[in-house]
Order: sequence, then C-alpha cells, then structure tokens
Amino acid sequence: MKLNELSSSGNASAYRKGRGVGSGNGKTAGRGHKGQNARSGGGVRPGFEGGQMPLYRRLPKRGFNNKRFAPAYIEINVQDLDIFSDGAEVDAAALKAAGILSVPKVNDGIKVLGTGELSKKLTVKAAKFTASAKEKIEKAGGQALEV
Repeated sequence: MKLNELSSSGNASAYRKGRGVGSGNGKTAGRGHKGQNARSGGGVRPGFEGGQMPLYRRLPKRGFNNKRFAPAYIEINVQDLDIFSDGAEVDAAALKAAGILSVPKVNDGIKVLGTGELSKKLTVKAAKFTASAKEKIEKAGGQALEV
C-alpha cells in the first residue's frame, strides 16, 4: 500500500470551524455577526415558526384516543364511609341515600380509594378497591366485595 492509495475513512467533517481565516470558516465560524443563532446554545426549537402558530398546532388531531371509551369510575375515599352505622352494608344506593353520591347515574361503578381511616365494621360493595382501601376496610373488621 502506498500513500497515494489511501482513502478517507469518511469520519472527517467537511469544515473545521473557527480555525482561522485560511480555513474559510474563521472568526465567526459561519454564524454571522451577533443575533440569536450566533450565541452558544442559541437558536429555536424544531418546529418553531417565529411566534406564528406552528403547523403541528394548526392541524387537527387524528388517530385513536381512549378517553371516550375508558371506564368512568366514581371515586370515594374510605373516610367518607365512616358516616355509616356499624355493620351496615354500603353500596351505590346506600351512598346516594346518605348524600355522598350526587351524580344521577353510576356509570361503570364506584372505586374506593384509601385516603383517611375507617373505625366501623362495614360490608362495602364497589367495582374496584385500591390495595390500601381494602386493607383498611378489612382491618376495621369489614369486607370489601367487588361487584
């Protein structure tokens, strides 16, 4: 192999910026004089159109979105159940009668969350329970039944 037979490895950049006037890219290194793009870290994000509403926000959204089809649970906390008498059976009808639920229709059911404490033994019927809610109901001597 001879020196004139060597070829480039392909990883050398086209320009060496800021290496003097002889390089053709000295002084300002091709950035021009002053301004946002001349600064280090300067420039705008991809898709920015100078404050004009960008194309990706002007176009309507397309594709699937699960929001319409996602289950709509009504959420109540364990502390809300403390108003019932000891040994009571708590379901959607009992919660409506007690004034805890104010919605006209219980769509996909009730989800019981674990905020607060429970001091009474209750049988709670709901669609879902968080682990902490189930633990607190059972710790008070009650039952958490998924219906």
